[in-house]
This record gives sequence, C-alpha cells and structure tokens, in this order.
Amino acid sequence: MGGFAIGTTEFATMSLLPYFAKGLGIDQATAGHVISAYALGVVVGAPAIAVLAAKLARRTLLIALMLVFAVTNAASALAPTYGWMLVFRFMSGLPHGAYFGVAALMASSLVPPHRRALAVGRTMIGLTVATVVGVPFANVLGQVFGWRWGFVVVAAFALATVGLIALFAPRGDPIAGASPLRELGTLARRQVWLTLAIAAVGFGGMFAVYSYAASTLLTITGTGPAMVPVVLCLFGVGATLGTLAASWAADKALMATAGGILAVAAVLYALFPLAAPHVWSMASLVFLIGAAGGLSPVLQTRLMDVAGDAQTLAAAMNHSAFNVANALGPLLTGMAIEAGYGFTSAGWVGCALALAGIAIWAVSLLDMRNRGKSAG
Repeated sequence: MGGFAIGTTEFATMSLLPYFAKGLGIDQATAGHVISAYALGVVVGAPAIAVLAAKLARRTLLIALMLVFAVTNAASALAPTYGWMLVFRFMSGLPHGAYFGVAALMASSLVPPHRRALAVGRTMIGLTVATVVGVPFANVLGQVFGWRWGFVVVAAFALATVGLIALFAPRGDPIAGASPLRELGTLARRQVWLTLAIAAVGFGGMFAVYSYAASTLLTITGTGPAMVPVVLCLFGVGATLGTLAASWAADKALMATAGGILAVAAVLYALFPLAAPHVWSMASLVFLIGAAGGLSPVLQTRLMDVAGDAQTLAAAMNHSAFNVANALGPLLTGMAIEAGYGFTSAGWVGCALALAGIAIWAVSLLDMRNRGKSAG
C-alpha cells in the first residue's frame, strides 16, 4: 500500500500534467518543473532522513514517513499557485526514498540471501500496481472532477498505509551499532557511487519518455482523453511483469540483468518517434517501456552487495538516484520541446540517457573486475 501511494502520486503527476498546467495557468514545459520538484525532494530527503534517523526502529520510521507523505500530498491538493505547488511537491518527495529504502531492507531481512532481489521486487510491486490502477484512476478523477482530487486520494492511501504498517509490519529494535557516522561511511565506496550513477543517468530515459507520453498521445497520436489512462495502464502492466522478471533474473546474474535492461531500453526509446503517430504502436511501446522499470529492484539489490554495514543510507540513496533521473529526464525533454523538436524528441533524449547508463555500467563492471584481480 505504501508503494501504491508513492507510485500513484509520482506517476499520476506526469499523467495529470496537461490538466494542472491549465489549472495553474502555465504551459506544459513549465509544468514539468513540478515533477522535477518532487524528484528533487526525494534526492534531498532520502539521504538526510537515512542518516538522521539511523537509530530509529524501521517500523517506527516507516510510520512517521507515511504520515508526512499524507500531509504533504493533501497540501498539494490545496496549492493555490504554481509557486506553492512547487513547494508542496518538493516536500512530498522528502519521505519517498527513505520509505522505499527501509521497506526494501525490512523485506530482504526476512528471506534467504539468494532470494533478496525477489523480496525487494515484491516490495516495489505496490508501485507498479499503482501504474496499472492508481495512475489511470487518478487520471480519470483529474478529467472528471479536477486534477486536485488526484492528490487527495494519494493522501488517503498514505493514511491507510500508516494503519497497515502498525498492524502488520514486523516489530524490531533499532539496528545494533547504527549511527549517522556509520551510515555516512558508505559514501567512501566507489561501487556505491557507480551504481547510483547508473540509476540517475540510465533510468532518466524512462522518465524522459513517460513524462510526455500523455501529451504525445493527445497532440501527436491524436487520441481522445479517454484513451490516455488505457495506454498508461499498459505501462503499469509492463512494469509489474518487468519487475517480477528482472528480480528473478537478478538473483541469478545481477550485473548482467542490469546491463541487459539498459540495452533493451535504449532501443525502445529510439522507437518512440516512429511509434507516436499510431495508437496501437504507442500502446505496445509504452507496455515494453514499462517492463524496463524492472531495473529498480536490480540496482537496489546491487547496493546491498556494495554498501557494507551502511545499508540504510545506500538503500535510500537508490531512490534519490532514480529521482535524479526523474528530474533529469523531463528537464532535458522539456528543453528539447522548447527548442522546437516536439514531443517525439523524448525518445531521442531517452535513448541518449540509456546509452550513457550503459557506459557507466561498463565502467562499474570493469572496476569490479580490476579490484578482484588486485585482491587476487
């Protein structure tokens, strides 16, 4: 439910972009900055909360994070101006990364080591199910009753999460020896930074394309508003299946799975301009792009391998990195649109970011092998 709440607000904001842009009196390229504000909140909040709350029990921290998430999304629904919307979306992003990071650690602690990636993937299924159910639902609400209701329902989901965590999350004491200083120790590890860079750059391609998928469908493909949530639902189905498949594969061959997903994604993004004129090709491509979202639990598990005893900060920073991608992708696509290249330029921006992610992945793999030879 927590992942469902977070996924709904993160992706529904993108699908509601044409509507809140009109409601706040701004153009769609400027409205993309609201998405970036949320992402930057994740980038700032994830490491700060992970360090400052290092001595809290995981269950207690998860409850506190969801309470903050509920309040800030309710405030987003009441935002009177574009400026206030930026502030409230930034604040809404603060609990995001720490929540997912701590939840993933809790899940992985309950299974054998060879099933960690699958446990992490299942933790994130709420997010992908949100793209199947929550995002289309919020999009329909936005069309029928107004875009503000999309944030109201997210606040309700977050409050439901608080109750469910209180009832079902395993109780436990704070991690023995945990401290802000120990968590900061992960920042000295080169493989941690390389893994985060793969997420920040390589995954930016997905956000570059997805952020403007609704706008492309309405203006280039020429579909009616009713078709937008249907196509976005297909993205969610792809993301759910992709997360499960990638998690299973990661438990077999972690780095190979990461590289393979990035390579396939680069090809898919390059096909976006060709698919844009036809609804059937857009629907098929959006489904496949959603499946590339399986990269998230793969890199989350990778960080568990390279973070040493500073697990909380590394796990939370994974979501900071993904939301650097969430800020970077829409920003670069917005610049391309403003330069006159149109909505289909999202595909070329996405392809370039995915290829850059592959380059960083190759550096990480080479560094890992060189370090292994040196140790030998």
